[in-house]
Amino acid sequence: MNTADSWPTLIEAKARVLKIQTKLHQWAVDDAGRRFDDLFNLVADPAFLTVAWDRVRGNRGARSAGVDGVAPRTIDNREGVFLAGLRAALKSGEFLPLPVRQRMIPKANGKLRSLGIPTAADRTVQASMKLVLEPIFEAGFRPCSYGFRPRRSPHDAIAEIHMLATNEYSVVLEGDITACFDEIDHTALLGRVRDRIGDRRVVLLVKAFLKAGVLSEDTVVRDTKMGTPQGGILSPLLANIALSVLDDHFAEAWQSDMATRSQRATHRKHGNATYRLVRYADDFVVMIAGTKAHAEALKDDVAAVLATVGLRLSVEKTMIVDIDEGFEFLGFRIQRQAKRGSHHRYVYTWPSKKSLTSITAKVKAITKQGTNLTSTTVRSRG
Repeated sequence: MNTADSWPTLIEAKARVLKIQTKLHQWAVDDAGRRFDDLFNLVADPAFLTVAWDRVRGNRGARSAGVDGVAPRTIDNREGVFLAGLRAALKSGEFLPLPVRQRMIPKANGKLRSLGIPTAADRTVQASMKLVLEPIFEAGFRPCSYGFRPRRSPHDAIAEIHMLATNEYSVVLEGDITACFDEIDHTALLGRVRDRIGDRRVVLLVKAFLKAGVLSEDTVVRDTKMGTPQGGILSPLLANIALSVLDDHFAEAWQSDMATRSQRATHRKHGNATYRLVRYADDFVVMIAGTKAHAEALKDDVAAVLATVGLRLSVEKTMIVDIDEGFEFLGFRIQRQAKRGSHHRYVYTWPSKKSLTSITAKVKAITKQGTNLTSTTVRSRG
């Protein structure tokens, strides 16, 4: 880029963003207590906005419009007018997020979940904020967290659970958080954001997105006094920031009392359990080397920690099971069973019935679509 206000090519923008992200992440790793100032200029930087816009345009939701009725796919930015206007609004302080458009999506169990669709401009600013904030918060996120994080997948979480279950962690507390994305306390969340972000303009922008409101399907605008709408590009990162309070709690307990083999032996000798958390977004399990009574005590502990960020543990859906009974997590069934033709018992993982039913339905739909297309082609040729 020749000047601060010139617009880079996508290749140039990606190179600049990666270079700055690498620096931000390294600084955050080197100093866990560092608070970052002067980040707002990066959010409004042409390179960050260019990469953000590319991601918004390339997202599968690019055909969906927000409350302004404009879908990202319909916006022509070849002359840079859209991004230049967005940058100018950010720099002048005139930018203000609009309410998200609510869309109710059917769930597999027949219920509906709320999806919030921001405007194209809001999505782009959120994407730019994520590019700036994610490298900083990633430096402090714990290894037990797997959801919505770079280079981590559900399969990694399942592999961790399998390893723990194979190594004496045979009691499972399967947690269920009630309406996690809808009930996160804004004050608590913003407090955790401020722990690392010293730029007041960035914090106020995060707050503005949280408070933007929702235009429901009955065309009524409702305030958002808590929660972060599902569908927003920034929402998964904000949810992880809030839920990291649980990760921190378990990591600190492990480091204090269970980090070494001798500590674990002493802990168990005194009748205490050892335990590890595995979390994927708002789904989590606590793997326990102990008894179901230990798990019950940990359930109360988890509930108290979640309450600090405004969240509730579902009494009905939170389960305690033995690995021999088995449980389902992230689309997999995990259970210890006797190996066929042997007395030895091993922990196995396989796709759950629900997952197989879903996959079968998708295959049938694709096969049927292909058959219809073939039939149409044959008739047209005939």
